[in-house]
Amino acid sequence: MTNGNDAGTPQGRLTQDYSVLAHAVRRSGLLRRRYGYYWTRLGLAVLALGGAWCAVVVVGRSWWQLVVAGAMAVVLTQLAFLGHDCAHRQVFRSRAWNDWAARVLANVLVGISYGWWTQKHDAHHADPNREGKDPDIGPGVIAFTPDAVRSRRGGVSQWFARRQGWFFFPLLTLEGLNLHVASARTVLGRAPVHHRAFEAPVLMARLVVPVVVLFVLLPPGIAAAFLGVQLVVFGLMLGGSFAPNHKGMPVVPPTLEVDFLRRQVLMSRNIRGGVAVDFLMGGLNRQIEHHLFPAMPRPNLRRVQPVVRDYCAERGVPYTEVGFFRSYGIVVAYLNDVEHSAREPFACPVAGALGRT
Repeated sequence: MTNGNDAGTPQGRLTQDYSVLAHAVRRSGLLRRRYGYYWTRLGLAVLALGGAWCAVVVVGRSWWQLVVAGAMAVVLTQLAFLGHDCAHRQVFRSRAWNDWAARVLANVLVGISYGWWTQKHDAHHADPNREGKDPDIGPGVIAFTPDAVRSRRGGVSQWFARRQGWFFFPLLTLEGLNLHVASARTVLGRAPVHHRAFEAPVLMARLVVPVVVLFVLLPPGIAAAFLGVQLVVFGLMLGGSFAPNHKGMPVVPPTLEVDFLRRQVLMSRNIRGGVAVDFLMGGLNRQIEHHLFPAMPRPNLRRVQPVVRDYCAERGVPYTEVGFFRSYGIVVAYLNDVEHSAREPFACPVAGALGRT
C-alpha cells in the first residue's frame, strides 16, 4: 500500500481521513492548554516528593521506611508522567518551556536522561510496532516478534522465549534500574545527546546524592532495602503503564506503509477504567487518542475519546479497548506464543481496500 496525494483516489481518501478528524478536533478546542491542571499537578507532585524526603527524616531508623520508599516511587512515577506530557508539548505553548520543564523533571527529579528518552520515544510514536523502527519491540531480553524468537539459540533461550510472558512482570521490577543505567551510559558515552553539558553532571548528581543521603541517615540494611523497594515499585508502575498499550497488537512488517490514522489506531490499545486507572497509568490508558494527538493535554483525552471512537466506526477502522486486568492477560498470552500469535503478516484492511499489499 502506498500513500497518495490525490483526494479522488482511494489512497488520497485514506490519507485525508486523519486530516478530517484533526480539523474537527482543532475546532472543538480540545488542543488548548490546561495551565491550571498542569500547574496544580506539578506543584502537588513536587510538594509530595519533598514530603517523602521529610518522612525519611521523621521515620528514622525504622523498617517503616519501606512504606515511605513505596510512596516515593509513586510520586516519582507521577513526575515521570508529567515529564512525558511536557516532552509532547502538552503543557506550555513555548517549545523551549516544554523542553526544559521535561529536561528538569527527568534529569533532576526522576533520574532519567531526557535526551536519551526522547530519541527512543519519538521513534516509537513515529512507527508504533513496526519491525526495525520501533525500539520498544527491538531486540532485548524479551522477544516481541517472531524473528526475534527464531533468532534465539540454545535450549535455555528457546525455553525462556516460550514462557517469557510469565517472566514479563518480574522483569518489570528491574525496569527502574534499567532506565537509570541506560540514561547514565548514554550521557557519559559518545552517542549524541542534546545539552549533554547540562544532563551529564545533573543526572549523575541525581543518581548518586540520594543514595549517599539514605546511607548517611539510615542503617545500611534499611537504606539498601529502601532503594530496592523504590526501584521495584517505580519499575512496575512506569513499565506497567506502557506495556499493555501496544504489546499483542499487530506487528507491522518493515516494508508495509500505512496511513497515519490507521498506523496509530490499529497498533494501539486503550485500557478502560476510572480515576484510579487514569492515575496509575498517567493518562496513557487512552493510548489511541494520545498517539493521534500527542500534544493534546492529558485531561482532554477523555473528552476526545468518544469523537475518535465514533469516527473510527464510521471509517471501519477497528478501535480496541479492553479492561485493565484483561489487557495484561493479553500481554502475557501474546509473549508466551509470539511466534504463532504474530506469525501471519499484518493483515492491513487498508491494503485490502486498495487491492495492494
